[in-house]
Amino acid sequence: MNKKITTHTALKVENLSIGYFSKKNTTVIADGINFKLQQGELAAIIGVNGIGKSTLLRTLGNVQAKLSGSIQLDGKGLKSYTPIEMASTISVVLTEPLASKNLTVVELIALGRQPYTNWIGKLSETDKTKIQEAISMVGLQSLKNKKCYELSDGQLQRVMIARALAQDTSIILLDEPTSHLDLHHKVQILKLLKQIAHKTSKTILVTSHEIEMTIQLCDKILIMNKGSHEFGEPCELIQKKSFERLFPSDTVAFDPKTGSFKIKK
Repeated sequence: MNKKITTHTALKVENLSIGYFSKKNTTVIADGINFKLQQGELAAIIGVNGIGKSTLLRTLGNVQAKLSGSIQLDGKGLKSYTPIEMASTISVVLTEPLASKNLTVVELIALGRQPYTNWIGKLSETDKTKIQEAISMVGLQSLKNKKCYELSDGQLQRVMIARALAQDTSIILLDEPTSHLDLHHKVQILKLLKQIAHKTSKTILVTSHEIEMTIQLCDKILIMNKGSHEFGEPCELIQKKSFERLFPSDTVAFDPKTGSFKIKK
């Protein structure tokens, strides 16, 4: 008899408002955001340009402050985490360019162990094991001694995923991990992330413009719209006609049978 695998809520967001504070006023990008992700799920945030996908991801990763609402990681409020606790619970991969591409692949991945190393940054045997496990999981063994400037965009994205894996957090956030990649490599990266989530029980949340791919590969999707947001399994969102409300109806139409968009002539 198979044992039933139990999971817990890894990330819970309630009535969240995101945006920017300034001396004169507060700019609200999006509000009323509610969703929760279980341990071991791959999820995507989708929506039109400028809707707040990256702002939401940065807020969840504590890169920028929320305006209001609640964010809980593993049942604990985000603000109650110390910087070290935060770095060992959630890893964030943003779209900013690397500070130095002169590092080797293994050197860049090793930076993921910074929350655990001592003040001189010496790697322990555990650190070295975690680095090698990350390299193996994303298939970078043959590239580990190459300089990052020698890599293709797809290879470099794998390195960034490996660095997040080496950080050994229960939650990984990635901002547009498939941008600048061709179709083949977009699919490869999303399939890799799904495999990692399901194999390691890590919760992985990405922002993406690859809506049709996220429908096929993600366990959950958050659709950000102006004024309201919808969250659920892809099949639930298709049944609710959520994707049909995503773009102007005079431009494209969503086909629920194929899970794809058709251009209107």
